[in-house]
Amino acid sequence: MSRDILRGPFRHGLTFIATLAFVISFFGSRLFATLFPSTVLMQGGIHLHHFWYGIALISVAGWMGIAWRNERLYRLYAVLYGLGAGFVGDEVGLLLTFNNYQSELTYLFFIAAISFVIIATLFLRYRAQLKEELLKLSFRERAAMIGVYLTGFSVFFFFLSSGVSLVGIPLALAGLTILIMTYARRRKTRAPASPPS
Repeated sequence: MSRDILRGPFRHGLTFIATLAFVISFFGSRLFATLFPSTVLMQGGIHLHHFWYGIALISVAGWMGIAWRNERLYRLYAVLYGLGAGFVGDEVGLLLTFNNYQSELTYLFFIAAISFVIIATLFLRYRAQLKEELLKLSFRERAAMIGVYLTGFSVFFFFLSSGVSLVGIPLALAGLTILIMTYARRRKTRAPASPPS
């Protein structure tokens, strides 16, 4: 990794290393716990979960990053931080439910974390292109996109409920209303003026 990349405002390489370490740590600890569910670390009658180890790794990486600003060690800090974050992330469900290691909240956390990293990286890397592409959209195009999203998202609630969806119906109506209004305005502005008689 060149020194110019390390001195820049955003370090893509370090972010990649930390994210990769996070993903491998997350799935590695999840796989180990699935394959060996009865293997636990007990000390004095207390079950020591691996999120404690993760918190320790994150703390060490943070402290080292503050205390020793060394370009050669930045990659090591990224690995330690990602490794610790993966161990903590693997037990988010356990931490939030106070006992359920298999909680779906863990998977939701993982998806949210990876999605955030991807969106943030795209925004930071391609900010100029995103501004150019999105700012040139007209108000009608933006409204139509919102209408399509609301209508499409409302269908999700109809699948969840067996009867009438009290969330899906208002969302669908709002989305369809926006789409109809957008289409009606577009048609009105495109209609040619009648020639004078």
